[in-house]
Amino acid sequence: MYHDSALATASAADPRPRSAVSTGVGLAGLAGMVAWLVVAHRLGLDGPYAALVNVAACALPMVLWSLLVDKVHRNPSTGIDWSSARPWRETLDVSVTKLTGLWLTWGGIAAIYALGRFWWDTRYANYPFAMWCFEIVAPALFLLSIPYVLWLDRRLVEPRDGAWSLGAWLMGIDGIDREAIYNHLRSWAVKAFFLAFMLSIVPPGFGDFVRTDPRSALRDPVALAGYCITFMFVIDVAFATAGYILTFRPLDSHIRTANPYAAGWAAALICYPPFLLMGDGGPLDYHPGTADWTVWLGGHTWLLAGMGAVLVALTGIYAWATIAFGIRFSNLTHRGILTHGPYAWSRHPAYLSKNLFWWLSTMPFLATTGWQDAVRNTAVMACVSGVYYWRARTEERHLGLDPAYRDYSGWMARNGAVPRAFARVLRRR
Repeated sequence: MYHDSALATASAADPRPRSAVSTGVGLAGLAGMVAWLVVAHRLGLDGPYAALVNVAACALPMVLWSLLVDKVHRNPSTGIDWSSARPWRETLDVSVTKLTGLWLTWGGIAAIYALGRFWWDTRYANYPFAMWCFEIVAPALFLLSIPYVLWLDRRLVEPRDGAWSLGAWLMGIDGIDREAIYNHLRSWAVKAFFLAFMLSIVPPGFGDFVRTDPRSALRDPVALAGYCITFMFVIDVAFATAGYILTFRPLDSHIRTANPYAAGWAAALICYPPFLLMGDGGPLDYHPGTADWTVWLGGHTWLLAGMGAVLVALTGIYAWATIAFGIRFSNLTHRGILTHGPYAWSRHPAYLSKNLFWWLSTMPFLATTGWQDAVRNTAVMACVSGVYYWRARTEERHLGLDPAYRDYSGWMARNGAVPRAFARVLRRR
């Protein structure tokens, strides 16, 4: 009782910093997604269009919760003053300049998509499907950007952002902010690269999950673990895709800053095609000669069930970390500081759970081709974990530019279960 009272007193004296996202946002998205999965399973809707509907079923409840319950559009961080709107004639020139910069950015992205062969090659991922999605929405995006920018600029406290500076640079207008241009271009580079990747992997996992009969999975612990793990990845992909799409100021989900450090980009990009180093035959491929956990634990039902439960729990933490973002998930960007959910326990719960999953599911320290491959695979897997440590450090360097993250990081060092556990281990050494 004394220990519990002491913990409660310490918590009250050192409260966790407020999270930029509420728990309700993620739960609303999860509820919408699960409802659609039930419908899709009953009707046998396992195709790519149904997979896109799954993303929408996840995104729409989160948008509604954000606006109607959390009222995020009123946050000062949106940069919007809803109390008054300037006459449209006062901001027309600004809006035209901004649209020029925005369309120039989109034109550059379209050229990169058109000229890059790997965007049309299925060896890396189903990128042609992503390109098809972009071709469908591009005309509507172009047309809708006009009323959106005209409407928003009348209400922005400072409408001259990076898109405006880029347009002003092109048009020869004075007063441009080069740092704003660089941040604008980095932000759209993040969105263009990662949204294409996310859209390319939306249909396969969704289709596999919908086609699987859950009743057959209940008969076998390995099948049940696989079914649950697939579900967790379907959640992760749907939430992440919605996050890359919904970067809007009225939702307070806009990109504040994109990582300005080259090391941060390098650490992230080598984890994704076509720069992927961990793929088959890559320099960080830790699979040669390996057999997964089901082989090494085969014939031992309780061990299979136990390991399956651990792997499901780890992917559950991974999915939970993405759910916690709500509509703000994105690599290499700052869109608000999270302090709730698994981020109350660890600064990097997704990286930690993902790497533990790989170690336990692959078991690189065991190999069917001899001890030499076991040693090599273990060393390479350690390098892969090192890459994610590098990613975490570069993200902290970027987010640490915001005082809110420094407050959170300090609180985590004092109260976070995972960093405190690591600190205890280091002290014992």
